[in-house]
Amino acid sequence: EGGGASSDKLREGDKVEAKYRGREKYYPGKIDRERSDGTYDIAYDDGERETRVEARLIRKKDRSRSRSPSPKHGRKLREGAKVEARYRGRSKFYPGKISRDRGDGTFD
Repeated sequence: EGGGASSDKLREGDKVEAKYRGREKYYPGKIDRERSDGTYDIAYDDGERETRVEARLIRKKDRSRSRSPSPKHGRKLREGAKVEARYRGRSKFYPGKISRDRGDGTFD
């Protein structure tokens, strides 16, 4: 069963809008994790988080409205890379360095 064009595929890090808890309104956020069961974890811009969101409840944000292009687009995260990350899902980003690739899309 085919989906949309490959450019429409949702990926980790994509800026998206999702229907929080399946409600009617879309809220801005980012795909925090792509799960093997076809669902996604969303980190919303307001600091809320949601796990296992079905793709039908998510739409990609219009890239032309993005206020800052992602740096070094297309580069994979790897051990030793300097990054900015949200500590425990909070809204503030902190500088850090990847010390371990867990192999499941998560990093220490």
